[in-house]
Amino acid sequence: MSRQQRARIDELVRHPGGEQPRSIEDLRASFRALMARMTVPDGIRTRPTRLGERPALLVEPDRAARPGTILYFHGGSFVAGSPQTAMSLTGNLVVRTGVRALSLDYRLAPEHPFPAAIEDGVSAYRALLDSGEDPSAIAFAGDSAGGGLTITTCLAARDAGLPLPAAIAAFSAGLDMTRTGASMDTKADLDPFLTRAGLDRTGSLYLAGQDPRQPLLSPAVLGDLTGLPAMLLQAGTHEMLLDDSTRMATRARDAGVDVILDITADVPHVFQAFTGALEEADEALDRAALFLGQRLRVAGDGSRGVALPSSP
Repeated sequence: MSRQQRARIDELVRHPGGEQPRSIEDLRASFRALMARMTVPDGIRTRPTRLGERPALLVEPDRAARPGTILYFHGGSFVAGSPQTAMSLTGNLVVRTGVRALSLDYRLAPEHPFPAAIEDGVSAYRALLDSGEDPSAIAFAGDSAGGGLTITTCLAARDAGLPLPAAIAAFSAGLDMTRTGASMDTKADLDPFLTRAGLDRTGSLYLAGQDPRQPLLSPAVLGDLTGLPAMLLQAGTHEMLLDDSTRMATRARDAGVDVILDITADVPHVFQAFTGALEEADEALDRAALFLGQRLRVAGDGSRGVALPSSP
């Protein structure tokens, strides 16, 4: 990565010093504006659909798709974001894997605090299974808060007795609402995107008074990961949530889970979204696509079950 590339990304996302709390509406608008600047690849087509009780966006390659499904969870600190804001990530995964993605529009806090997002994730996954999709042909992927949902939705699905997906790919995942990772302090000055004050604010909105010391809120320190599928955890060294991924990798390894911890130097939170502007973003998504392609398995002729509805 050139220093010029890193400097441009830092300038784009760096939080101003002394920033005052904004309304939720302003925060959501700012996040939409930032993510609208990310590059969405050619070679895909999209249409709205539904999964379970929630809207979703179907993202498919223009060419004939490989069998399988990526169930994607967007980022946004549980209070912002949508399938549209994650298009740079879902689109690039679809192009690189040749597999369709379904990006879930899960409910957001503060209107719908914990565990609404996890409930929506389990409902969406159950809908895929009910449609005839084989769990070995499904992978969970997500970024930031959505990266956390890849793990917590999997835990909730396991505890509900559902068969688990083939793989998990989590980009800069938020996996510890107790915020006890050492990187919360050691990376505070390096992180251009996150601040402790900002994380405390959005975290409190998602928690709505609940104790963060729960497995579905802090799986990196409290989760029982027994039986979870293979996971890829990607993070950058310039992010406060780095230790969420490193501790999750250790916990997964100790539980007998296949885990790849993929750390890239000198890049910020969800650096994978900066494809075309940051060499490491493209390289990381290439590695993620390889991981997903190796893990997805399709029985028989690879039927994906019933057709999805055409509108939300």
